[in-house]
Amino acid sequence: MTAALLLQGAFALQAEERPYREEIERWRQQREERLKADGGWLSVAGLFWLEQGANTFGSDRANAIVLPSGPPRAGVFELSGGRVHVRLEPKVEAAVDGKPVTEKDLRPDSAGSPEVMTLGRLSLHVIVRGGRYGIRMKDPESKMRREFAGLSWFPVKEEMRVAARLVPDASAPKISIPNVLGQVEEMESPGKVVFSLGGRELSLSPVLESADAKELFFIFKDLTAGKETYPGGRFLYASLPKDGTVVLDFNKAYSPPCAFTAYATCPLPPKQNRLDTRIEAGEKFSGHH
Repeated sequence: MTAALLLQGAFALQAEERPYREEIERWRQQREERLKADGGWLSVAGLFWLEQGANTFGSDRANAIVLPSGPPRAGVFELSGGRVHVRLEPKVEAAVDGKPVTEKDLRPDSAGSPEVMTLGRLSLHVIVRGGRYGIRMKDPESKMRREFAGLSWFPVKEEMRVAARLVPDASAPKISIPNVLGQVEEMESPGKVVFSLGGRELSLSPVLESADAKELFFIFKDLTAGKETYPGGRFLYASLPKDGTVVLDFNKAYSPPCAFTAYATCPLPPKQNRLDTRIEAGEKFSGHH
């Protein structure tokens, strides 16, 4: 083959790869924009676990929940019978989902989309984790958001996008997923996916986040963790299988919210998803918090 033909072939290959690389770069840009958005994970600046009964909140340090701004005594979160009721002090202005309120039961995130209360620049909503109720606070002026210097990534490599074979396991429809709180949740899993990468056969077990999930969710850890990537592992989504095949694109592997805020309750990789190999693709970690 002549040098001219070799050069022509190289140009053709680059032309084929360019749309894929551009698609990955767009995805990565959107990923960073979501983090930096007003309600993104960089704005999560507090998580307050509620005690049964009254939990006062406001900017005064005498409160059970101390806020970075707002009235010294803003009101009370009352936890009772599995419900969280907010009651505001007279003349304190707040809104729930945009509507002014003085008191209200707040729908938690365990019931789907939580009701969000805004108090000045702050937003607060109820989360439930393993039977514990808490108030998550978002602050658009959070230190993490102000000081965020951007994400870093491994170079895009098309060989890190692989076809995997789904191996169903009807005998084990659920797998145990631990989280950073020390809790364990049993989550639905369609089986495991088997694939080849770097000449090795590997497998990962995905979970379904809801009964009508449109994607597979992978929580995994590899030998880059604690070095180039987040120590607690990374996340990856993939489309549901087609004819038993799942496409895994590790160029889209990314750090969990816990990489950006101490107030997230991230799931951790189950033991079968802790790989003894390096996955040099996707998002890197620079010690964000």
